[in-house]
Amino acid sequence: MPIIRRSKKRDAMLQLIQGTDCHPTADWVFRTLKEQYPDLSLGTVYRNLNQLCEEGLIFRLGAIDGQERFDARLDPHSHFVCSRCSRVLDLPELTPGQSEVQRLSRQYGFTLEGCEFKLRGLCNDCREKMKIIGGN
Repeated sequence: MPIIRRSKKRDAMLQLIQGTDCHPTADWVFRTLKEQYPDLSLGTVYRNLNQLCEEGLIFRLGAIDGQERFDARLDPHSHFVCSRCSRVLDLPELTPGQSEVQRLSRQYGFTLEGCEFKLRGLCNDCREKMKIIGGN
């Protein structure tokens, strides 16, 4: 197993992502840490986020509204994505149980490497704004 060198910037990125539930983008991480680390580049952020994913310390949610999003919450859980503002919310109560995942794996004969469950729709804030704009 390769030895992973620690760095202050990588540690700061991990701490930042672990300290938020906003499911940040690389741009958000860059903007948030730039003042503290003036020599920080967006390339450094991307490289370190990829490294943190490879180490299993954060999770890559995939592209939402054209930007990769990250999550430090590693326990099995689902997500809700607002189709208007791209807000991402954790939904731990809607996560398929391990027994269900194993049953599906046996039923269809595949080896499961992960399970992602995302719901899409309007968050409460966007729904309320739509009511105000629409007059309903």
